Amino acid sequence: MAELKKTPLNGIHREAGARMIDFGGWDMPVQYSGLTDEHRAVRERAGLFDVSHMGECRLTGKDSERAVNRLVTNDISLMTDGQIMYSPMCNEQGGTVDDLIVYRLDRENFFLVINASNTDKDVAWIREHTKGYDVTVTDESPQWGQLALQGPEAQTILSDLVDFPPGDIGFFTFRTVSVAGIEVILSRSGYTGEDGFELYCPAEKAAALWKALMEAGSGKGILPCGLGARDTLRFEAALPLYGNELGDDISPLEAGLGIFVKLEGEDFIGRAALLKQKDEGLKRKIVGFEMTGKGIPRHGYPVFDGQDKEIGVVTTGYAAPTVGKTVGLALIDAGSAALGTEIRIGIRAKKAEALVCSKRFYSKKYKK
Repeated sequence: MAELKKTPLNGIHREAGARMIDFGGWDMPVQYSGLTDEHRAVRERAGLFDVSHMGECRLTGKDSERAVNRLVTNDISLMTDGQIMYSPMCNEQGGTVDDLIVYRLDRENFFLVINASNTDKDVAWIREHTKGYDVTVTDESPQWGQLALQGPEAQTILSDLVDFPPGDIGFFTFRTVSVAGIEVILSRSGYTGEDGFELYCPAEKAAALWKALMEAGSGKGILPCGLGARDTLRFEAALPLYGNELGDDISPLEAGLGIFVKLEGEDFIGRAALLKQKDEGLKRKIVGFEMTGKGIPRHGYPVFDGQDKEIGVVTTGYAAPTVGKTVGLALIDAGSAALGTEIRIGIRAKKAEALVCSKRFYSKKYKK
């Protein structure tokens, strides 16, 4: 078996007693004090995540904007310097190669953040599909450490480590700044449904940055958080996870991400297939559901209609900590996707009752 890859913070995780797992070939912390404690810390105070396993790919050259716009479904031409944009990246059939965060430094310099398990595949895809453009594609993944500071206290914690009000950084924007004396790319988006910041630093500085953030947050209830809480948090906020709600055979339209697909704009890979899918009507959709029967739905469990016909599959399911309910996301036949539709989830040898509901289980607007 191949040796697991390690982030620059691996030693810190192990010293802290984190429970480590194999996550897509990486040795990663799934939890520290416990998934529920970490989840609630982010909702109520702050949590710090190691996401250094994510991939980073840079495109430079005079055709960079055109090349990125050809790769992704969103309209990159609308971006300004210092802005971030979320976008799926599709194959010719309309399936999703990956979902990315695009950083525009300037018109000839774009920084793409890609899912860890897809890094090698994505970089190869990007290189193959930018041939003919005046652009240089560089895989910078090994040189970066990435931390995510999430939660309502994130701004307060950062304010002790920077010389400007962190609130000056708008949502989906970024700056290169000094944090605790370390130069970082500091952005503000969040994959948890809370206010949050991403900090990209040289890999060799990641441990020092982690320690500085934990110390600054020590009086504000910060907790180190693992991948378990990261998944429950993003799930409650209806944010997709590649490999669950997105995949090579799941289009962004089926996943409910049509807002990030600009079919009326410039041509991009997969546009023709997505136009056809939209014109003909979606045959499958990602929906939310709430369990009315007993059992916890898990990824891969079958979904049935009221007549025992299999109509889809669970993509994510949890007893959601903030919501206080057992809920899930599922990819099912569009004919059964209306809100309030009765469905059943195959949990071991039983079919447990559930109702189709809104996918957004949690929003800060409704926070208690």
